[in-house]
Amino acid sequence: MSGSNGSCCAGPGYASPQDAIKAPREKVVYTICIYTGTGVEKPDYLATIDVDEGSPTYGKVIHRTEMPIVGDELHHMGWNACSSCNTDGSMERKYLIIPGVRTTNFYIVDTATDPRKPTLHKTIDGDEIKAKTNLSAPHTVHCLGADIIVSMLGDADGNGPGGFLHLDKDFNIIGRWENDLGEMKYNYDFWYQPRHNMMISTEWASPNTFMPGFDLEDVARGKYGQHVHFWDFKNRKVEQSVDLGSEGLIPLEARFLHNPDSTHGFVGAALASNIFHYHKDNGKVEITKVIDVPTVDVEGFPVPMPSLITDILISMDDKYLYFSNWLHGDLRQYDISDPAHPQLTGQVWIGGLLGKAPEVNGRTVDGAPQMIQLSLDGKRMYVTTSLFSTWDNQFYPSMKDKGGLMVVVDCDNVNGGMKIRDDFLVDFNDEPHGPSRAHETRYPGGDCSSDIWI
Repeated sequence: MSGSNGSCCAGPGYASPQDAIKAPREKVVYTICIYTGTGVEKPDYLATIDVDEGSPTYGKVIHRTEMPIVGDELHHMGWNACSSCNTDGSMERKYLIIPGVRTTNFYIVDTATDPRKPTLHKTIDGDEIKAKTNLSAPHTVHCLGADIIVSMLGDADGNGPGGFLHLDKDFNIIGRWENDLGEMKYNYDFWYQPRHNMMISTEWASPNTFMPGFDLEDVARGKYGQHVHFWDFKNRKVEQSVDLGSEGLIPLEARFLHNPDSTHGFVGAALASNIFHYHKDNGKVEITKVIDVPTVDVEGFPVPMPSLITDILISMDDKYLYFSNWLHGDLRQYDISDPAHPQLTGQVWIGGLLGKAPEVNGRTVDGAPQMIQLSLDGKRMYVTTSLFSTWDNQFYPSMKDKGGLMVVVDCDNVNGGMKIRDDFLVDFNDEPHGPSRAHETRYPGGDCSSDIWI
């Protein structure tokens, strides 16, 4: 025990997933808040939310770090360093890297100097990134040691397939990370497992397709993805692409188990509303559908309504898989002790279009569970309701004027089960500049969708 992080090493993060589970409980969390698409001409911002149950401001937004311009559409964010540099004493989990998916601007926010009042440290201009790499529309941010890699969803003009941006630890643009995209048509999320030289990437659509909003005809036109790609991570090239067919339409989030010795993982196919399990044995990747959420006939909806699985995550102990169904309005917990045969162990309803939980904790939900983030000990899940501005405006138009929500779901990490906490509700209708949407959340000490072990 020599490091300041309480683990055996001098660098940030934890020596193992088991060490991460023992981390101190969070006092604040950071959540991206969006004005883009609401009609409020103010910049998007990073909200600091007090989650210390003994604090007089528990459940309140206690600080707002505004970005410099209007219209970025901040979306996903990542840390400059995680457990992948746990042995590197020169690194610190200090900065959140927050890109704007519409402008390609990157904002580097210092959360360590004053965790309750993060400040903007540096801006990387989106036009510079486009000029140097012919990439735009950043999405998933991962660090690996001192390097930072970001999935980019389009070229400089918003066409597929996009690629991967490579930054150094001082946030200088190195260039493109990948050597060969293979048959990749689109890009979205990615995750890697260095001990097995594996990386998986998924497909949404080109920015020119998804940014204006969802058009069902675009699915028939082949403008949405249905492939996942397995990479030779060391050589930075696609090794195998798998066509998931109609059962794998729009594969979005991908997660490996946290155990760095494992090759098992899961992918959520949003439009098809299925979960796929993958693993690699004897040098061959196998991928199989293991969960199917049935469609529901809803009056006035043009087709049988899919659940729309928009976010998934795996608890740090690799026991539970969670995912959100953004159209149906439920959040699910599955025991994945046998990853090929997940067992449903918990479910809660928050808003949604099926009308099963129009109110939560006395507030009408304009939206449904979307981004989910689980504490390292697997007990507290923070849930927000916004997906993407133009899609929000199509499917939940009232969110534009009434704002998004954050709720906490308490998770039984021993026997399974979920319960919405009844004394916590962040209502983003009450923000000083007017209602905003709430998107992704991060914990200062790491969470279940950020850390990777090499």
